[in-house]
Amino acid sequence: MHNRSLTLLFALFALSGFTALIYESVWSHYLKLFLGAAAFAQSFVLAAFMGGMALGAWLASRWSSRLANLLAAYGWIEAAIGAAALIFHESFVLLTQFSLDHLIPALGSPGVVEIYKYSLCAVLIVPQTALLGMTFPLLSGAVIRRGPEASGHHLAMLYFTNSIGAAIGALAAAFLLLGWLGMPGTMRLAGALNLALAAAVFAIARHGEPPALAAAPFGGAALSGRYLVRLFLAGAFITGLASFIYEIVWIRMLSLVLGSSFHAFELMLSAFITGLALGGLWIRRRIDHIADPVRYAGFVQVFMGLAALATVFVYHWSFDWMAWALGVLQHNDNAYPLFNLFSHALAFAVMLPATFLAGMTLPLFTHVLLRGGRGERAIGQVYASNTLGAIAGVLLAVHVLMPEAGLKLALVLGAAADMLLGAWLLRYSLASFRRLDAFAAVVFGMLAATATARADILEPERLSSGVFRYGRTNPDFGHVYFYREGKTASVAVRGHPVTHVMTIITNGKPDASVRLDPDFPPTSDEYTQTLVAALPLLIKPDAKTFASIGWGSGLTAEVVLSHGGPRVLDNIEIEPAMVSGARAFFPRVARPYRDSRSNVYFEDAKSYFARHAKRYDVIMSEPSNPWVNGVAGLFTTEFYRDTKRYLAPGGLFVQWLHVYEFNDRLLGSVLAALSENFADYEIYEANIGDLMVVAVAEGRVPRPGALPEKETGFREQLGRLGITRIEEISARSLGAKKQVGPLFSALAPPVNSDFRPFVQLEAPRARFQGSRARALSSLAEAPLPILEMAAGAMTTYLPGPVDEYVISPRIRIQSAALEIARGLTDRAADPLDSKEPVAIRILLTLKRPGALCGGEPSKAALEQLHSAAEITLSNLAPERRRALWIERRWLGCTPRSPEVRERLQVYAAVAARDARAMLERARSLLAEPAKEGDWGRYLLVTAMLGAHATGKHEEARRLWETYGSKLYPDGDIPPYVVYLVSLS
Repeated sequence: MHNRSLTLLFALFALSGFTALIYESVWSHYLKLFLGAAAFAQSFVLAAFMGGMALGAWLASRWSSRLANLLAAYGWIEAAIGAAALIFHESFVLLTQFSLDHLIPALGSPGVVEIYKYSLCAVLIVPQTALLGMTFPLLSGAVIRRGPEASGHHLAMLYFTNSIGAAIGALAAAFLLLGWLGMPGTMRLAGALNLALAAAVFAIARHGEPPALAAAPFGGAALSGRYLVRLFLAGAFITGLASFIYEIVWIRMLSLVLGSSFHAFELMLSAFITGLALGGLWIRRRIDHIADPVRYAGFVQVFMGLAALATVFVYHWSFDWMAWALGVLQHNDNAYPLFNLFSHALAFAVMLPATFLAGMTLPLFTHVLLRGGRGERAIGQVYASNTLGAIAGVLLAVHVLMPEAGLKLALVLGAAADMLLGAWLLRYSLASFRRLDAFAAVVFGMLAATATARADILEPERLSSGVFRYGRTNPDFGHVYFYREGKTASVAVRGHPVTHVMTIITNGKPDASVRLDPDFPPTSDEYTQTLVAALPLLIKPDAKTFASIGWGSGLTAEVVLSHGGPRVLDNIEIEPAMVSGARAFFPRVARPYRDSRSNVYFEDAKSYFARHAKRYDVIMSEPSNPWVNGVAGLFTTEFYRDTKRYLAPGGLFVQWLHVYEFNDRLLGSVLAALSENFADYEIYEANIGDLMVVAVAEGRVPRPGALPEKETGFREQLGRLGITRIEEISARSLGAKKQVGPLFSALAPPVNSDFRPFVQLEAPRARFQGSRARALSSLAEAPLPILEMAAGAMTTYLPGPVDEYVISPRIRIQSAALEIARGLTDRAADPLDSKEPVAIRILLTLKRPGALCGGEPSKAALEQLHSAAEITLSNLAPERRRALWIERRWLGCTPRSPEVRERLQVYAAVAARDARAMLERARSLLAEPAKEGDWGRYLLVTAMLGAHATGKHEEARRLWETYGSKLYPDGDIPPYVVYLVSLS
């Protein structure tokens, strides 16, 4: 019975560790919603977690010897933890919302606001962490009372089971529970598990417990007394400090290799804790038989420091290993678990040797004090001292060492602390040559630390390579002009000497690129950054107050300030290194640093808006990609709800979104969050991968007005993109809320929420796959005017072709349509003069004499005729459509082929937007045999569109039921067809 109860207690303590890491993981999610940057939230949760545990362990050390039944006390603690978890969500929402609405606006000073925010977060989690801190001392004391002859084994076994449960808990939260239950549900599940655990503990505790151990030396310990206590409590503090310097630095380092997603963070955390667990497991059978535990502990510390130094070199190689893995793995859904498994292995390769040794220290130090006669209180004292050191390590690493010394030197300093501690312990061991041991440890350790610090590795080019994304350790970004380890991110600026492209990079991910040489075409990022600012200036020319979330290269701010209308531009950026690094974009970006209208606030956006309570005519949100840990919180329904309150009447909210490394459900999830909070939005296309969403709280989004003639600086910014007419901006519209909403409703995406973070959990997978959200572009570029006829969308047409370097697909297809129309209607035009390859192919075929006039036109002629129709019918103004498809003078004949004539009749109906004729002609042709392939599918979509446009939705449904499976036998249905089906 005795052995079975001990085994059960070990298993229960593994469950306790499982729930504890769920709490830590979910708490960091909750608190980053209030604190802002994920890095700050994680480091604060870590510090508060350790601080509360230190407090709890210290309290347990003072009370445990007076408790008759430690196991029953432990059960009550677990029950209290579970009860607190059940009410955490409601408490968090109530207190934080009350603070944002009432308290923070009254505080004023940013410093006071920060103190208040962190104090409130401490109130929310420190009571539970203090309870968690009591669990190890109480359960350890209870177990040791049941088997004092194997105290070291029991301590190490408890440390192992609790740690391995924690490692599993981190993975379960990240990859299963949060997606399944959301944050509130995950917290409640963990709370229920704690209550069940407590019930099991109470059942065992009913059998009673042996008395407390006497506080006297045992087991042949030669070192005892106060000096022993001071030595090992100080040692526990120092090794805790060094270990958590390692953890913080390793996580920042590995985020440059694995990516800075939430999944990557949890993999790193799991690897760190597993290493600690394995160290405890290894020493459990040896600890009770170590003749000189002080000397043993000294060597463990020295070798731990050396192992930490070795991680610098292993980390350097990890870039090459990741590049190899990405070259081998396929970028699809099936390979994503393998990518995570390999990422986990890399984290183990870097962390395992040092964390394995670190896992021995807590059981070993506690065992030494127990043998030295300290009694049960030694358990709590060592635990408290170690966790206090952990707090110091977190704060020192985040706020001093990484920003001031950099990653490598921070790690070296942590290793030096471990090795000096080891030398100190060796000096007071029982060995005959203890002074020689200590001297050798100091000399050898400091030489190794110096050599590592001076090693010519971890160059900025490698650190900023984004190997997790590009599969190369030095992609062609050019020379590094700036590199800084900020408190929340590693920021680099690289410039290419040939392309003249300057790129600012955050944690290995390029966030903004600008071509500094005006003689070269702009980068795709320049379109995004410029248009995010230009759209609200054109839609609301009387706007005076602007706020911008995210700095990037500073080009968005430059464009706003190039216009004379704005009176103030408040830029909100969480990382000061971004603003410092963006100075490299001078002189292309200069106004934000010089113009008195420009203000920069280094603060989280939520607390900034709450603290200032200002209302803006325009708020622009241009953060990093939402797969980056913490960023998805700027794309949630709660964020949009709160931000809407800071818009002045008639104000505009402008949101940047991307379609690359994303998918349609993720995009739909963000748009669903916007829809819940804004009366209307309109989506514009910046380039091939970026979108801009303009939203209003009331009414409808206005159309952009004319380019302001007197704003020469502003017009120069647009001219840099080849934009000289307002149509070249208006034509980028992909649709408004009313038109595109049904497209995403068919996909049934969940609303992206703070508490059910769908985008944060799923975006890293989409990034790895390199997938793309295609539904919106498919609908906007459909071969028929679906949005115009079925949803009443207003279409803007270009008056003329645009330059070749303009990269918006929406603009390019209209430009191609104009080239085709010009080439066909102007008989003297040379097809090879066209700037569009697709237009050249069409014109070379259709301008061939008699191409469509004979009785049997070639297959190529029919294909190119259809291509011309698909491109032009949706993308030409009415007069050009009429000339091309209704008057058809360019044909120069009356075609004899019945097939050509029937096609031209259908095209003429579409060109005239004659919905009844579209339905009747396409429906009659579909009834004929052999209408298959592209032409059959085109007829079906034409008939369905005609039916919807005439209000015959039931007829559209019948057409789909009759012909859909026949014409799309493989089920690969284009999104624009899905849209028409959804309208049925």
